[in-house]
Amino acid sequence: MGPVRSLRRTNPLTIIVGVVLCIVIFIFILQPSNSDSPARKAAAASNPLSPPTSPFRKQNEKANGKRIPPPVVHYHMNNLTSTSDPVGNRETVLILTPLARFYQEYWHNLLRLSYPHELITLAFIIPKNRDGNAATAALQEQITKTQKSGPEKKRFASIIIERQDFEPPLVSQTEVERHKMENQKARRAAMSRARNSLLFTTLGPSTSWVLWLDSDIVETPTTLIQDLAWHNKPIIVPNCFQRFTDPKTRKPAERPYDFNSWQDSDTAKKLAEGMGKDDILLEGYAQMATYRTLMAYMADEGGDPKQEIDLDGVGGTALLVKAEVHRDGAMFPPFPFYNLIETEGFAKMAKRLGWGSTGLPNYKVYHYNE
Repeated sequence: MGPVRSLRRTNPLTIIVGVVLCIVIFIFILQPSNSDSPARKAAAASNPLSPPTSPFRKQNEKANGKRIPPPVVHYHMNNLTSTSDPVGNRETVLILTPLARFYQEYWHNLLRLSYPHELITLAFIIPKNRDGNAATAALQEQITKTQKSGPEKKRFASIIIERQDFEPPLVSQTEVERHKMENQKARRAAMSRARNSLLFTTLGPSTSWVLWLDSDIVETPTTLIQDLAWHNKPIIVPNCFQRFTDPKTRKPAERPYDFNSWQDSDTAKKLAEGMGKDDILLEGYAQMATYRTLMAYMADEGGDPKQEIDLDGVGGTALLVKAEVHRDGAMFPPFPFYNLIETEGFAKMAKRLGWGSTGLPNYKVYHYNE
């Protein structure tokens, strides 16, 4: 009896189709997802003239190769809201950060924010020097990881990076140099210019809130935006502290850091009356005792984090502002404004425009410890 032959024959075309199909499936599984949700696509800018806070995606050309002219866009500003329920009302947030140094902890803290990232735009302004170049490179690396290969829910609506068009007044950016009294006027004037440049070039017509967040704020509650917006105040600032190891007990401890959030005093007002128009009042220096009530020293252990106090001056380490306050003209004076400058001058200017400032003495954010 002869050998038994199989009646099944392998078709070469079937083998080729199978191999190609396997390759396609393999690539699809390994390739990171770059597809955006319908909500993200709907929020994308359709042309280069759209607001800077909208992510731009290049549009298709006509068959004849000519680009479609940009449309006329109408924004109904009266319909824009900034409420105590920003998530429920889908309110967009612009997070602005002047960035002299890049801290990985700052970026990780941003990613942990529970506010929907598709409603957040990040914008940075970085000095044009060696430290700025290093900060830009580190920032770009993290942006690439987050925006291109990270989970979609972690991706931000858009990210803007700007480089300063002026030289920073201080060569060194160490904590000691930054806080020297003789450096304050020049340093804070430069900070004001950087803040204003960043604000004026990124605030879009759909922005509801502006969160100023310094690049060395490395720890906040994940619900920072929702918690601050819940108070529904035009300007609100938490208390900025710093963690450290107590040299006496060698145990973890914390101390106040930002002394620019305060309630004014008669002493400070009298000091200002005797000053020239180009002089500034400073807080936190023994040489210039103002006897203001500092929010930094008003925190109570176990105190209510929702407790509110009225403020005359605010710090900018973490500061939530309704966008309409900035649209009304409140900015950061790079010159002495009623003998105040930068964030403290901003609070004074906002007050002159009819907007009050609020502090949360028991709600804490934490500054990097150098």
